Amino acid sequence: MVEKALFTWSGGKDSALALYELQKGNGHKVVALLTTLTEGYDRISMHGVRSILLEHQANSLGLPIEKVYISKNSSNEEYEAKMKEVLQKYLTAGVSSVVFGDIFLEDLRKYRENNLSKIGMKAIFPIWKRDTTELGRGFIDLGFKAVTTCVDSNVLDKTFVGRLYDQQFLFELPPTVDPCGENGEFHSFVYDGPIFEKVISYTKGEIILRDNRYWYCDLIPI
Repeated sequence: MVEKALFTWSGGKDSALALYELQKGNGHKVVALLTTLTEGYDRISMHGVRSILLEHQANSLGLPIEKVYISKNSSNEEYEAKMKEVLQKYLTAGVSSVVFGDIFLEDLRKYRENNLSKIGMKAIFPIWKRDTTELGRGFIDLGFKAVTTCVDSNVLDKTFVGRLYDQQFLFELPPTVDPCGENGEFHSFVYDGPIFEKVISYTKGEIILRDNRYWYCDLIPI
């Protein structure tokens, strides 16, 4: 029996890999992409990607989007309340699982599992505990293409934002930085790959520093 699932989609490479792995099996049917956006900016939270590019991704994937808007300095309480409302709607519609692209952050996994269990849903982690060096290389070898949209200036300099996530990028990463950016070192936008029907076209806009810490590269749809 095929199980209905909601997929938490950030637009980045870990999400794309997790969706790819999930779709390799026949046990789940993704009913929608669930994405958190920041009010006022209308961009994917943390990744800084315009919602129009998110829509282009969804169209290329052939999946609808469920957008959840949170305030710029959203509290955990606000985030959890908004998510609960959306999740309960899907639970009523027969969706019992939520899929995540997390890899090794145990506390985050427990947090997600605990919140879902409160409303009777379960979490799925298709790429959990996979080696991040192998995941990064595998992502590239599979033909996925991504560009970095945000980097944490505490661990990476400005030259790493707005770059293609390729073998050269991985080679130049400091040894202290996870190859998949699993600790929040960088975020990305996937614009092509085996799960997409067509390439998402964009051009690079300005690069700015926000919160005196994060470098963002604006991507402008073509």
